[in-house]
Amino acid sequence: MDTVTTTLDRLGPVAQVRAGRLGRRLPQLLVGLAAYGVSAAMMLRAHVGAMPWDVLHQGIARHLPWDFGAIVIAVSVLVLALWVPIRELPGLGTVLNAVLVGLFADLGLAVLSDPGTWWGRAALAAGGIVLNAAATACYVGAQLGPGPRDGLMTGLHRRTGLSLRLVRTSIEVTVVVAGWLLGGTFGVATVAYALVIGPLVQLLLPRFLVSLPAGSPARRPVRPRPPRRGSSR
Repeated sequence: MDTVTTTLDRLGPVAQVRAGRLGRRLPQLLVGLAAYGVSAAMMLRAHVGAMPWDVLHQGIARHLPWDFGAIVIAVSVLVLALWVPIRELPGLGTVLNAVLVGLFADLGLAVLSDPGTWWGRAALAAGGIVLNAAATACYVGAQLGPGPRDGLMTGLHRRTGLSLRLVRTSIEVTVVVAGWLLGGTFGVATVAYALVIGPLVQLLLPRFLVSLPAGSPARRPVRPRPPRRGSSR
């Protein structure tokens, strides 16, 4: 029996699909993206502060006649354009993330209502943060490509040599400030999210990480072909 990996692998788009176990990985990816969109809607309905990127999305929504989900998709496409100079590798999960999170956020907003009490808002926001951490671990653990915003973070980390913590913090501070200036909701839940999302994802990721077979085509080392007879090389 093949041994399996226990860490995230850096694979190209074709290698991600060829790595196997799609019967587990693809449904997990879809569940994770759906839960991520719903978690965003939960925090928005709580009205005590959105996730950092959603502060930006919410701010933009105040100036455009678009649904919230459409703005999430549009920003995702713009962020993907920033992948070109940093040479980050996309995947099936990257494309689905860019589209589905916004759609499920709109669905969540249509189903959820605003809580009428402060404790209801606090509970909805806390539940949204926990669900978001589980959703992130779920779709990242499927190993089918990072989301547009995750890839921007890891790509800048790889290209600049700066720590992931510094890169993530810098990006999220930038989008929060921009979103707040545009009219997005910055609040206690935004701060709570920034403080706990990293440790929560780190705790949950091993539970959702789908190990890839070491003998799968995507993980087999590429060996140079022996020179043909008569070749000068």
